[in-house]
Amino acid sequence: MAATSAWLSPPSRTELIENLVSGVDRYNPSNVGILEDYLYHQIRSEEYDCLANLAILKLYQFNPDLFNPDVVINILLKALTAEPFPDFNLCISLLDDRPTNATLDEPDPLPTLLPLLTNLYNLLHQCRFSAFWTLYRSDELEVVRENYTVECAGFEDAIREVAARSVKATFTRISGERLGSYVDLSGSKLEAWVAKQRWTLDPSTGVVSIPPNPDNQIESVVIQEHIKLPQLGKVISHSVQAK
Repeated sequence: MAATSAWLSPPSRTELIENLVSGVDRYNPSNVGILEDYLYHQIRSEEYDCLANLAILKLYQFNPDLFNPDVVINILLKALTAEPFPDFNLCISLLDDRPTNATLDEPDPLPTLLPLLTNLYNLLHQCRFSAFWTLYRSDELEVVRENYTVECAGFEDAIREVAARSVKATFTRISGERLGSYVDLSGSKLEAWVAKQRWTLDPSTGVVSIPPNPDNQIESVVIQEHIKLPQLGKVISHSVQAK
């Protein structure tokens, strides 16, 4: 419930942005610059506001001349860090049938990068974290790393938190090597990250222990039903009448 509340109205959202997101002004194209500035504030400050970013994409839909591919790519990268929320798919749904913007000074990078970003999302969604990092570190995504995520404060750490949520919901113990492949860390950096999660790494075995939580504990449930004789009589009576 708290996560949903923060998604709908993050604490970083100002009254001005709230009015632009929730009020009638959300469809006013003259406000797109304010929302884009707010996006770049999110990028610099590790904050995130999905609904405000969706408002930008909706304005691009209605006003193709405003379209900025760099803004779209940054929105999609921020949406990746929100997994398992459906933010990425929500953003993609607003990009369908996008007309080509002939006013761009440089070639549009989105047609090339969109399939790669979608692949990154699919790997995260499938919890294939090792494959995610392999693709993310590949030459294909060098332009994303050098031109976009390098400016997105805490992007890689946010992806590691996505992996952490899945790990602590699944494991009570996991090898340090396997965990390291999930979060793209090793050695002292992995040890520091494990300590930050308040997990325990056994140096002698290399095994990481995750504290019990409602998701990683299997508990048997015994269901007892108490049927009184008058109730049983009604069941028998109904079955006889049915014959």
